[in-house]
Amino acid sequence: MSAIGVGQAVILGVVEGVTEFLPVSSTGHLKITEGLMNIPVDDPSVVAFTAVIQVGAIAAVLLYFAKDIGRIARAWGRGLRHRDERHHHDYRFAWWVVYATIPVVVVGLAAKPLIDGPLGSLWVVAGSLVVGSGLMWAADRMGRHRRGENDTTLKDAMFVGSSQILALLFPGFSRSGATMSTGLILGLDRVAATRLSFFLGIPALTGAGVYELKDAVGAGAAVAPLAVGTAVSFAVAYASIAWLLKYIARHSFNVFVFYRIAVGALLFALLTTGTLHA
Repeated sequence: MSAIGVGQAVILGVVEGVTEFLPVSSTGHLKITEGLMNIPVDDPSVVAFTAVIQVGAIAAVLLYFAKDIGRIARAWGRGLRHRDERHHHDYRFAWWVVYATIPVVVVGLAAKPLIDGPLGSLWVVAGSLVVGSGLMWAADRMGRHRRGENDTTLKDAMFVGSSQILALLFPGFSRSGATMSTGLILGLDRVAATRLSFFLGIPALTGAGVYELKDAVGAGAAVAPLAVGTAVSFAVAYASIAWLLKYIARHSFNVFVFYRIAVGALLFALLTTGTLHA
């Protein structure tokens, strides 16, 4: 029997869409929301549901960056066929995305029992929200903000891609927060760091959603809530992406830092008083 109904799926789809690409932790917000709705966060169908509806958010990225993705894909195809085309940045960038995804895939498969089990505790989420805020605050001030998207290198991609492991192991840390912070520490400007975060998130999150789909249905997640949650997350995520890119072009990450600390403190309070169960 499905642990999530269609109405709850709509709420979770909105939460996923808003938070997936903002540096505030979509996993953390989903777990908090599930807890407040008395949805068992450790139920296998619930764990799988949250991974599957990420596909909607990823579809929003694919549509929003369709021209960029098409350009990179064409460059990659030309490079595979013609050696003299392999010096182009887009061709190399396509391979960098592949290379940078390998570490998070390996760790994700190896540590899946921990990720689905003890590391999924709301205590971990609360602590990760606060600690991740400190990293984001420091990165925004340490970074030189001098390098644009065309200045990215394989080293940038590998470090940023590998930083996704932090969010994988510590839900609440935020995949976007970890990757954007790493990009800033490496000297990228905010827009370049954010766009790199988007591109590197596509294969990792898509793979996680597809991998979990069979488990979600097999564990009892009904098809209707999955479809509704995914569709809602797509629509909301598209609007969220457009807003974020405009916002960070002119503002620092301070608003996200303060918000994360507030949510982390609130979560600690709810857990301490027994209002929420870890």
